[in-house]
Amino acid sequence: MGKGPGLYSDIGKKARDLLYKDYQSDHKFTITTYSPTGVAITSSGTKKDDIFLADVNTQLKNKNVTTDIKVDTNSNLFTTITVDEPCPGLKTIFSFKVPDQRSGKVEIQYLHDYAGISTSIGLTANPIVNFSGVVGTNVVALGTDLSFDSKTGNFVKCNAGLNFSNEDLIASLTLNDKGDTLTGSYYHIVNPLTAVGAEVGHSFATNENTFLVGAQHTLDPLTTLKGRVNNHGRVSGVIQHEWRPKSLFTLSGEVDTRNIEKSAKVGLALALKP
Repeated sequence: MGKGPGLYSDIGKKARDLLYKDYQSDHKFTITTYSPTGVAITSSGTKKDDIFLADVNTQLKNKNVTTDIKVDTNSNLFTTITVDEPCPGLKTIFSFKVPDQRSGKVEIQYLHDYAGISTSIGLTANPIVNFSGVVGTNVVALGTDLSFDSKTGNFVKCNAGLNFSNEDLIASLTLNDKGDTLTGSYYHIVNPLTAVGAEVGHSFATNENTFLVGAQHTLDPLTTLKGRVNNHGRVSGVIQHEWRPKSLFTLSGEVDTRNIEKSAKVGLALALKP
């Protein structure tokens, strides 16, 4: 465990990664190359049903400044400039999208041994202001995540979360959607090779309960297996193999046990790095 409570986005992150990360039904190919000057160029293509999407991302690092420029198939230009630790614990992120003139945003993150703060504001006449803060330690942390629309004068997001962690267990409780959805998550390291996780949710508006349970097992130093099942009877699995350093082959699938005659969903991802 690291020092400090981290940011609000870290609450329940271990369980989310186990239950959601790498599960997909698309076909994706990613290749990263590096120039002699240290510029990283990542090209990716994704096939979703009959639609093919592609983008090219260029990353340049100069001391503590990282610049990411991405162009997609719709001719959108995404630029993100990150200044890491101009002073201890501080990070500044400036991002914008062309041709969307309302997409400019400045974000400031600050990490302390007993607090984590992230605040952002849109670069428009009537911006949306976001603030998230966590106080506590690396064992117990309490935080909130707020978003205010200055144009309408309303809070568009109001969430709260509680996180508890020790060496082999992380449990969290979050209240989202302006108090409508209560979600609890659990992540437990059974042994050095196996971890299990669960997520349970309740909607007060619909009185509906949901759950998702999953497990992850390291088959060998290069191969990882994952599986999950939800309350709708959908069973999913992932096998990921690092066939060379930093290059991953990921195969995922999903079967609806309540509608078994439907075809299974299969996803494939290949990431190549030198």
